[in-house]
Amino acid sequence: MTYEFEGKTEKEAIEVAVNELGLERDQFDVEILETQKNSIFKKGYVKIRVHTLDDNDGSAGWSGDASEEKHSRLVADPLPQGEFEQKLIEFIKTMVEKMGYDVKVEVSYREEKKLGIRLDSSYSSILIGRKGKNLDALQLLANIYAGRLGHEEVRVILDTENYRIRREETLVRLAYTTADKVRLSHNSILLEPMNPFERRLIHTTLNDIPDVETKSEGEGVFKQVRVLYKGIR
Repeated sequence: MTYEFEGKTEKEAIEVAVNELGLERDQFDVEILETQKNSIFKKGYVKIRVHTLDDNDGSAGWSGDASEEKHSRLVADPLPQGEFEQKLIEFIKTMVEKMGYDVKVEVSYREEKKLGIRLDSSYSSILIGRKGKNLDALQLLANIYAGRLGHEEVRVILDTENYRIRREETLVRLAYTTADKVRLSHNSILLEPMNPFERRLIHTTLNDIPDVETKSEGEGVFKQVRVLYKGIR
């Protein structure tokens, strides 16, 4: 879902969103819509659009029965169904081609309020980018466009070369390895900047380990997770 808020600064607008939505800061993405600086005649303000994130968004796991969902994805019709999917796929294809890369865009799976889109391209590594940042940026634009088509309730998930699954597996291994290091050294470790989906995966993975805890630090969308020792010294 998307919402719009306004404040004197970006920080104040985000605080308004946190208070009104009752969410933690890492549970939504922020898009800056408009910025007005202070002048003699006008007071400054920042208008933001908030994209809220469900627990099942992004790469942080799937809900329900895994085998049933996997089956539904395998048999999904890759061709767009309806005007919304047609326009969305055309938008994504045009966006990537204007970047200068060939791409084939298909539906990979359909779930309630979630639509998986697969990008097949000989330039997949570029579309993914470092730590998936290019893919995340394309996904954000796709979700904004879906909202403009009147489907704010649908979360669009872009993937190529099964990057989302591979990234999830890498982060789970990183979480457990980091927890072992923290338990041995009794020192905290600050992980690399991650998007909200990836941070949630780290928090969830380590949630049941009794002598370590996690917390997010920093500002903006790409904050960092700190893993701390909380056992008896």
